[in-house]
Amino acid sequence: MGSFVRRVKTASGATAVQIVHKRGRDVVGIDHIGSAHDDAALALLLHAARERRHAGQQALDLDLDTAPAPDRSGRPVVEATGSLILWDALSSVYDALGFSAVRDEAFRALVLGRIIEPTSKVDTVRVLTEVGVPAPSRATSQRCLRRIVERDYRDTVSNACYTHATRGGGLALVLYDLTTLYFETPREDGLRKVGMSKERRVDPQVTVGLLTDRSGFPLAVHLFEGNKAETKTVVPVLTGFRDQHPDAGEVIVVADAGMLSAANLLGLEDAGFRFIVGSKSSKAPYDLADHLERHGNAFDDGQTLETTRTMGTGKKARDRRVVWQWSFKRYRHDIQAINAMVDRAEAVAAGKRALKKDRFVRITDAAPAVDWDLVKRAQNLAGLKGYADAAVMPRSVGSLLVTLGGGAGSSA
Repeated sequence: MGSFVRRVKTASGATAVQIVHKRGRDVVGIDHIGSAHDDAALALLLHAARERRHAGQQALDLDLDTAPAPDRSGRPVVEATGSLILWDALSSVYDALGFSAVRDEAFRALVLGRIIEPTSKVDTVRVLTEVGVPAPSRATSQRCLRRIVERDYRDTVSNACYTHATRGGGLALVLYDLTTLYFETPREDGLRKVGMSKERRVDPQVTVGLLTDRSGFPLAVHLFEGNKAETKTVVPVLTGFRDQHPDAGEVIVVADAGMLSAANLLGLEDAGFRFIVGSKSSKAPYDLADHLERHGNAFDDGQTLETTRTMGTGKKARDRRVVWQWSFKRYRHDIQAINAMVDRAEAVAAGKRALKKDRFVRITDAAPAVDWDLVKRAQNLAGLKGYADAAVMPRSVGSLLVTLGGGAGSSA
């Protein structure tokens, strides 16, 4: 992206001084410095504009006491600009993480270019050109994409990430979560499928599963069909990670409440994995029935309560330990969110707002109304966060659960 100072005549006859910011041929912003009615004021505005444009940088004295160049009046002309310090910094991190094991400069350029500005592969050429580094052509980028699949770059990058994450010791636990990416196309194929969408989209999508260490550093990424259930992805991802890194030993997987199903947890156990899974708040009234009957919704800040829940039926029934923690900080966060949702629900009930994904709206034959029973239930559960694990897990894991649940609105 570049910028320049320009002078523009106004309707009153004054001269306006502006800084114009451009990306390629497109104007992306204009800063108005001021308007002048005489040469002295114009000179001051031009000076101020140049100072702002260069962010206070000092001018470089090139000592150009040579004969004027044709049509240039002896002034230096900028042929190109670059951000090589930025590029060198990103390249150093790329190498430090071990990604240079891929040994593909076109891949490096595409990766770092999209870190600088997330955009399409074609437009990445423009980003790299603005940075001042050689950019791969479109044909080179397409050949690079084929190499990524043929040479399994994902496996190489995953190994580099694992090596980096375990330099200070082994992995005590890993975190797992999913997201979806949709495509603006009406056609499905073998991968892009219409599935569960939190945005309630009907576009074909894919599901992306990410495994990280406890700090959030990525260890593995997997791609699934868009209609594959979230609970069906965690076991294949963990099994693949264990097969790829048999030296990792036993680790505990932490996942959010979307993974909480009897069949899914049974699959994790049968595959030899230990787990900590977020418990849905709707289960709190049943898990904490004794406490709620004796004390209502009164909790001490940081208080934890343990209970056992039987999940599954018949021979597949298993006892799970559930640890609940109440935090005043989380309570304030939850109540603030609940109040905002109540305001939206009341606006829907009053006909001032269209019904969208509003939590506390009850649809009746007459008109939408606020579901105050649901509001009260949510308020009673504010501040609580629950985690389920296997009942045979060491009791010391309880302290880990408290650590994970310590922040407002935090999740596994």
